[in-house]
Amino acid sequence: MKRLSQLSVGSKAKIHSFEKDELFLKLMEMGCVPGETIRVEQIAPLGDPISIAVAGYNLSLRLDEAYTVFVEEIK
Repeated sequence: MKRLSQLSVGSKAKIHSFEKDELFLKLMEMGCVPGETIRVEQIAPLGDPISIAVAGYNLSLRLDEAYTVFVEEIK
C-alpha cells in the first residue's frame, strides 16, 4: 500500500483508506471514497499540487493532502 503523494503521472490506484484528520470528510465529499479508482493526471513542475481524475472529474490536491490518502496501485 502506498500514499497517493507517492504515485507518478499516469498511475492508477484504488483508494484504500485515510489517515484520521479533519481532511477526511472533505475528501469523501469530493468523491474520494474507499474503493474508488483514481488516476494521477498531472504533477506541477515543483511537485505540488497534483491533479487526479476521480469520480468523473479532475481534482487538484496539495501534497500534504495527498499524503493522507492510502491507495493500492493498479498495474
